[in-house]
Amino acid sequence: MASLLIIAGLAALAVGGELLVRGATTLARIAGLTPAVIGLTVVAMGTSLPELVVSLLAARDGSPAIAVGNVVGSNMFNIVGILAITALVIPLPVRGSVVKIEWPFMFAASWIGVMFMRDLVIDRLEGLTFLAALVLFTWFAIRLSREEMRADEAAQFEAMAEDRGLPQRWREVGLSVGLLAVGIALLVVGGSWLVDGAVAVARTLGMSERVIGLTIVAAGTSSPELAASLIAARRGQTDVAVGNLIGSNIFNVLAILGTTALVTPIAVPPEALRSDVWWMLGTSFALLPLMRRRMELGRLDGGLLLASYVVYLALLLRG
Repeated sequence: MASLLIIAGLAALAVGGELLVRGATTLARIAGLTPAVIGLTVVAMGTSLPELVVSLLAARDGSPAIAVGNVVGSNMFNIVGILAITALVIPLPVRGSVVKIEWPFMFAASWIGVMFMRDLVIDRLEGLTFLAALVLFTWFAIRLSREEMRADEAAQFEAMAEDRGLPQRWREVGLSVGLLAVGIALLVVGGSWLVDGAVAVARTLGMSERVIGLTIVAAGTSSPELAASLIAARRGQTDVAVGNLIGSNIFNVLAILGTTALVTPIAVPPEALRSDVWWMLGTSFALLPLMRRRMELGRLDGGLLLASYVVYLALLLRG
């Protein structure tokens, strides 16, 4: 029964995340946002909603190890799993703003998160600080995107607006809102099933909730990011692929830990503070020299990132 709950939960999360991303991306394009900022904000937030739902439910149900492990494990999986796999499929060009602005913000958010965890609890004030930082970053990203929009992108958006009459645009808005509503509903239901199933499996097999949160739950809730990045990369929208994952990591720390801590303070497992969060910081830091080397993440870079994840999993399961 627990295994069926996990499978059903993962399926609901994957479908819900896909519907939400489609609806949110359409609305963002109608609003005139560039592909880069769509990936960094709208798609990243949409694909991170499974993590938010799971962490909220886990913290509410008294499973803080799953709540924290879900965020830490998802951030690691985004970089050394999804980004690595995507780079193995197709080399990913890296924009200058990723190195100068987006990566530093991601690393700073992760570092502050670790500092907040040092007393083994993330309280409501710290959660509010996370959410304020998220609002500031989102505003800055949208403003920067509008200032740096290329002439060809501006012409493309103007042409799209001219091609679509007002009735058609309203139909697109209505359809997108419907997709958002169905997607969110599936995320809530799927998240509940996944948490219940994961906790049951952990108790049955004698595995700690920390390991379950860092592996099964983290990989499961990151499945929308994997699908979105692979699809975007195959379509040549590499700005969305890279921005989605970096933005997702920012959203995971600031929005998920922030919202969850605001609802109920999060107890941080000592094991996570001794090991897991430092692996998360280490893999995030290692991403910078790989991106700066040729302003591209190639197949060799993807292989190195994936190998580091295999090492971490081996040490985690062995321990």
